[in-house]
Amino acid sequence: MARIVQKFGGTSVADLDRIRSAAGRVKRAHDAGDRIAVVVSAMAGATNQLDLWTRSIARLHDAREYDVVVSSGEQVSVGLMALALQDIGVAARSWLGWQVPIRTDGMHGRARITRIDAAEIGRRMDSGEVAVVAGFQGLGPRNRVTTLGRGGSDATAVALASALGAERCDIFTDVDGVYTSDPRIVAKARKLDRISYEEMLEMASLGAKVLQTRAVEIAMRHRVTVQVLSSFSDAPGTLLVDEDEIVEKDIVSGIAYSRDEAKVTLTRIADRPGVAASIFGPLADSGINVDMIVQASSHDGRFTDLTFTVGRTELARALEVLAGRKADLGYDELLSDPSVVKVSVIGVGMRTHAGVAQKMFQTLSKRGINIQVISTSEIKISVLIAEEYTELALRSLHSAYGLDAE
Repeated sequence: MARIVQKFGGTSVADLDRIRSAAGRVKRAHDAGDRIAVVVSAMAGATNQLDLWTRSIARLHDAREYDVVVSSGEQVSVGLMALALQDIGVAARSWLGWQVPIRTDGMHGRARITRIDAAEIGRRMDSGEVAVVAGFQGLGPRNRVTTLGRGGSDATAVALASALGAERCDIFTDVDGVYTSDPRIVAKARKLDRISYEEMLEMASLGAKVLQTRAVEIAMRHRVTVQVLSSFSDAPGTLLVDEDEIVEKDIVSGIAYSRDEAKVTLTRIADRPGVAASIFGPLADSGINVDMIVQASSHDGRFTDLTFTVGRTELARALEVLAGRKADLGYDELLSDPSVVKVSVIGVGMRTHAGVAQKMFQTLSKRGINIQVISTSEIKISVLIAEEYTELALRSLHSAYGLDAE
């Protein structure tokens, strides 16, 4: 008998029929002898509605009360899942975040899990009872309800699997695994049997919506084996594993993209020590994350143009912050472009193979696609291009690196 955590997202529990179907999956695993904990999200659309109601009733709302409201969607779905399991003869009990408890910090709306006391759940699982646990929610300081941010149920599931010493965490979603690129755009994208934690972390942070980034971080830190698979088919999924468990490592494992990008350029800033800090400090103080950065100095070394990217939804706020500091920064122009996309080539094989960047640049050049900004890491190369070339870039790079399905 193995301890298994199964997580069902909003589309997997969107209505009563899908909840019954998910319960049937849980029953099959339970009847096979596994000890099961189930983590569920709110029913599809429920959190959006709760968010809308909260923002409509109080534009400047108390974040603590906001969490009380938006976390209630999971209370409904865990109760319904427990009832569905009981109805088909499976002993089950629902658990809210505060009942486990899932302890978090006090950052309401995007709290981080600090500790899970899973001893009682573990004892009940070992006795044959299925634990149905609310995702997305936890218990913060002073016993206030907290939420983990969008996609937080993934983090709940992986953290619970770690706390339980589970053999595996199965993430059931509306896709049947992790693909080499977005199959809605790249028709020849193929499903990966295995992917390393690091590759998945890069893909998640660069726009792939399969798993929440923090969930991958928890899995990598605690070496939790995660499987991504479909709620709607019995096809095998994709396993997230340690890099050492992948015998044949592809040079490139995937092409990711993110439309949540906007470019900002400050022209003719004085090229002196401290100028970057004077720009990025106020942005950080305003909670604005900066991603890609490129700096181009003039021939005489007196001035520089600085270009960087922020999230598209943060562009207006970033421009407001920088415009308010024009006198201090001394730039000529403040330019922006929200019509850009970040395209990234990812693969652990880059560590030991040269020429990956060259192939990327050559492929885009042949297609007449101009690269505006470049950033790299040990297993990733990202470029910023005009949004209109997204599909052409993805398909071209996917073919160039030999990722197309036969």
